[in-house]
Amino acid sequence: MKQILVFFGGCSTEYGVSLQSAHAVLTHLDRSRYLPIPVGITRNGQWRYYAGPLDAIPEDRWQEEPWIPCALCPDRGSGKLLLLDGSGSSLSFDAAFPVLHGKNGEDGTLQGLLELAGIPVIGCGTLSSALCMDKDRAHKLVALAGIKVPRSQLFHQGVPLDELEQAAAALGFPLFVKPVRAGSSFGVTRVTGPAGLADAAATAFANDRELLLEEAIPGFEVGCAVLGTEDLTVGAVDEIELSHGFFDFEEKYTLKTSSIHCPARIPPEKAAEIQAAAKVIYRALDCKGFARVDSFLTPAGEVIFNEVNTIPGFTAHSRYPNMMKAIGLDFSQLITRIMETEVGA
Repeated sequence: MKQILVFFGGCSTEYGVSLQSAHAVLTHLDRSRYLPIPVGITRNGQWRYYAGPLDAIPEDRWQEEPWIPCALCPDRGSGKLLLLDGSGSSLSFDAAFPVLHGKNGEDGTLQGLLELAGIPVIGCGTLSSALCMDKDRAHKLVALAGIKVPRSQLFHQGVPLDELEQAAAALGFPLFVKPVRAGSSFGVTRVTGPAGLADAAATAFANDRELLLEEAIPGFEVGCAVLGTEDLTVGAVDEIELSHGFFDFEEKYTLKTSSIHCPARIPPEKAAEIQAAAKVIYRALDCKGFARVDSFLTPAGEVIFNEVNTIPGFTAHSRYPNMMKAIGLDFSQLITRIMETEVGA
């Protein structure tokens, strides 16, 4: 039986979503093949091993039993979680499964720590995680792979407002002002005219030291779940239907004014084109294990890349598992397939 560290929580603004995703993973993991070792990361970055029953993790009581302070053994290849309760005990494991979202979890930082310690990582590694979190560098690499991307311009913190205004005028309104590295649309503002640029830039820079001005793409967003490393399995394409605005953090997790259609309401040949593009993007950004590739489909039928989520949501209502369910992989089968990509049976 393989023993798997399952990381969840974290320091990002997507802390609560990570807890929901981890709960779904832990409850659907095949316990006859994989033994989970849950490690919660508090909002301020403390590591806690959970030694209690896996069906009821009390994430709001980090300082009480059965939470035990812990740390990763830095000795390369040791594969041990050190319990810092004074007992001198440790837990051995075979691989780590980060179920974290946003910065300090999905951006390659944790993956780098694990790879430095010689620990197999289930899912994308350091390079692909960092690249996919970086909207500017991801777009440049995907464009080199022959996939269309939105027109955009990169700016560093401290840029004069008149430079932003000139670039925005060249791109045309409406446009999006985005932090280069942030998840779940945090810090993203849709701007319809020059008057909104200053506030939008301040919001973006509150989340990252760089921002993108990016043209608004007509049409709607489509997603494609990808599974595997060498041989890739792609899920059904889904479609986001918006009544107004854009798919921001609140809409992603409440769907108050939007709907997700899976499969997407598009011709089969267009879905196949989106799936083929998703494979190209996945490989161009060095993804492995699993990821969700998001693109736009314009009224003219063009597929334009948006972003890759290297650790998409894993709740019962999340897009990634639903896309895989549409091709016949239920949640438990999906988690097993993900585990097999790195640690086998």
